[in-house]
Amino acid sequence: MPETDMTVTVDDGTRLAGTLTLPDGPGPHPAVLLLHGSGPLDRDGNTPKLPMNLAAPLAAALAERGIAMLRYDRRGTGATPGDWQTSGFAGNRRDAANAVHALAAHPEIRADAVGVIGHSEGALHAMALGARRDVRAVVLLAGYARLGEDAFRWQIRSILGTLPAPLRVLRRPLTAVSERVFARMKRSRTDVARVAGFPLNARWMREMLAHDTRDDLAAVRAPVLAVTGDKDLQVDPADLREIERLVPGETETRLVPCLTHLLRRDGGRPSLRSYRRLLRDPVDPDVLALVASWLTGRLDAEPAERSATSS
Repeated sequence: MPETDMTVTVDDGTRLAGTLTLPDGPGPHPAVLLLHGSGPLDRDGNTPKLPMNLAAPLAAALAERGIAMLRYDRRGTGATPGDWQTSGFAGNRRDAANAVHALAAHPEIRADAVGVIGHSEGALHAMALGARRDVRAVVLLAGYARLGEDAFRWQIRSILGTLPAPLRVLRRPLTAVSERVFARMKRSRTDVARVAGFPLNARWMREMLAHDTRDDLAAVRAPVLAVTGDKDLQVDPADLREIERLVPGETETRLVPCLTHLLRRDGGRPSLRSYRRLLRDPVDPDVLALVASWLTGRLDAEPAERSATSS
């Protein structure tokens, strides 16, 4: 499973540092672009405090099926220059579009067999990229189908609902605080705004609150696999039905029992307090197998060992 550095130069000249994982055997290969969730995430989906470690096991699962994978450090993280706090939601999407173009142009990649996998915020960008003629398959891991502001409100209600009984009296004041933050972000005009002394990515928040993913889903041309866990606190699992309703073409949805937003299973009551514990476990192998198997058929891939023996 060879890995090589790959740099994507985007519209403003920024060079996104990434890794291209190739299957064993001769190319060109079908390939996917992996897009991570929100925040200062590196190419593996990690921050110092929350190591998601999604990219490596996913790349390995895909390589076994003969599929290459590209992932990159977001602006201001890893080896990519810039400041993630000044990057907007729309800017992240443009970077992703540039990465799809660069991946399709790579000599080891089949330009007619490129797909996109997105997790959380990355799933929202994958929805939009699914309207492109050069994207042949879309995988949505924990993506929502609604206005961003509504999705944030659902997430807040969901998380506050997991508070221990002695702290449930705080739900109403904490909800009021979140509403004030939303109003402050929508009024802001700068890339970064301070709330209670803490800098927040105001531009990203403004654009996220205003963005309605249902428009993107209705424009998707490619086949779609949408996967959400029934213990996801950050995305409403019921949105799978809306995704299936809106996507005009082939759509497969999976509601995975006990799966959390972190793509790990939790047998207990879901809570943000369990995140650090869950991240000590690997990404759910059944989810990896499902994604790899589904993409194999849509990208006309072959298992790596068969590709190697056929040369």
